[in-house]
Amino acid sequence: MAGFVMNADKPFWEKPLSTLDRGEWEALCDGCGRCCTHKLEDEETGELYPTNVACRLLDRRSGRCTDYAHRKARVADCVKIDRRKLASLDWLPETCAYRLRAAGKPLPEWHYLISGSRETVHEAGQSTRGWTVNEDDAGDLEWHVVEREL
Repeated sequence: MAGFVMNADKPFWEKPLSTLDRGEWEALCDGCGRCCTHKLEDEETGELYPTNVACRLLDRRSGRCTDYAHRKARVADCVKIDRRKLASLDWLPETCAYRLRAAGKPLPEWHYLISGSRETVHEAGQSTRGWTVNEDDAGDLEWHVVEREL
C-alpha cells in the first residue's frame, strides 16, 4: 500500500504495537467511529451499554473526527487511545484494530489496510454510518441505548 513503510517480512500493522511509530499507530484506526459513541455504565455492575449517540465532532458519514488535532480541548472527556493503557479501555469496539493487534489478532478483511478502501468498514456495517445521531440532537442518553456490541 502506497505511503506505508513495510518491512521485508511484515507490513507494519502485523508488527507489535510497541514498535510502531506515530504515523503507523494513527494509520491503524479503521475509521469506524464507534469509539466516539457515548456509552452508559451501570453504577452497580460496571457493565457498559452502547448508545447510538455520537460525539459532536464525529463526522458520522466518514467515521472520522472533524477536529482531531484539537479534540481534547473541545471535548473534555475525549480519551486518547494510548498503547500502554489499551487493556483498560473496555469501551473500545471488539473489532478495534488497536484492541485486535494488542491481543495478537489480525485485522479484519474489511479494514482499509487489508481491503485498500476506506469504504469497506461502512459496507461491512462496522461503522457509525446510518445508525447514529449527533449528541447535540439526542437529548437523554437513556433513550438511545442500542442492541449492538461495543
